[in-house]
Amino acid sequence: MLMLVDCSGCRTPLQLPPGAKSIRCALCHAITRIADPRGVPPPPVPQPPYSTTSAYQHQYHHHHQNPPPPLPSPYNHAPPGQPPSAHGRKRAVICGISYKNSRHELKGCVNDANCMKHLLVNRFKFPESSIIMLTEEETDPYKYPTKHNIRMAMYWLLQGCQPGDSLVFHFSGHGSQQRNYTGDEIDGYDETLCPLDFETQGMIVDDEINATIVKPLPRGVKLHSIIDACHSGTMLDLPFLCRMDRSGRYVWEDHRPKSGVWKGTSGGEAISFSGCDDDQTSADTAALSKVTSTGAMTFSFIQAIEGGHGTTYGDMLNSMRSTIRKTDNDVGGGGGVVTSLITMLLTGGSLGAGIRQEPQLTAHERFDVYTKPFSL
Repeated sequence: MLMLVDCSGCRTPLQLPPGAKSIRCALCHAITRIADPRGVPPPPVPQPPYSTTSAYQHQYHHHHQNPPPPLPSPYNHAPPGQPPSAHGRKRAVICGISYKNSRHELKGCVNDANCMKHLLVNRFKFPESSIIMLTEEETDPYKYPTKHNIRMAMYWLLQGCQPGDSLVFHFSGHGSQQRNYTGDEIDGYDETLCPLDFETQGMIVDDEINATIVKPLPRGVKLHSIIDACHSGTMLDLPFLCRMDRSGRYVWEDHRPKSGVWKGTSGGEAISFSGCDDDQTSADTAALSKVTSTGAMTFSFIQAIEGGHGTTYGDMLNSMRSTIRKTDNDVGGGGGVVTSLITMLLTGGSLGAGIRQEPQLTAHERFDVYTKPFSL
């Protein structure tokens, strides 16, 4: 079992091989030294192939004493029995944050999370037991959408994944930016997700998201990300962005860093739908007051699928953009049936007036968006 220790520099969780005395962070390059390598727990009893036991362990004290027993995994939610082999396994992390009782409070984000779960379970046959929900409505402290819990859930998402697996990461909440000093961002800014405790614990930077759920993605595994937040265009730091105009014509923009740092996968497939482009306002928390109407992107994503427009990625993106351009009175129109799922979103108040955003598509590689079939 690999132990996770926080980087001494940026606090990013790092996987420590058994017996290692130090480890260098790939993000900030700080070296974290381990006080007592004898405290690393021995390898566990072999798990069944579908176990998703968390690798998280506490770092131990300097004192020469027996290490405390490992904490029970908060993310041991594998469905019982063997998974179906024909279509692989499906696993999802869904995070919706409303920032209740704060000046950053949002309406509808928890409802977005509930609707996304409904879609995955009923439309795409994700087992409920393989979906982790992180919202303020959860009573389990490990399911509260704090920075630590979101990090651990992202690690859980890729743990033990195998060819044929389909993974989904959905986030509805605040997004922001902070200045990038490494030169690997074209616009000079890192995009960030804001966990519930971001004012005290800080934001989750796109570099960390990429290093956690994109870079390790092995061949044969598919990851879809749906990010409903401000400044979210390149939130996964994927190498290519599909720049599409209103007529549906598109070109792939190359967002690979000039430094040569690889932002793609380890052979897997990573595709992200995001609520808007990166180029919005400033990089500090004042930008949060200018966040676009949250939930509009989640709504348009679900509407495209429920309305029969989810055939290809190009169809999805065009449909999402068309829905968002419409006024609130037109939502659900065009002759389509407003399903109970769409009604859930509408009654949840996740759409507001004055929507000003253009959903974006980024990917690990270029492809023809009008011939590649969409599937979760």
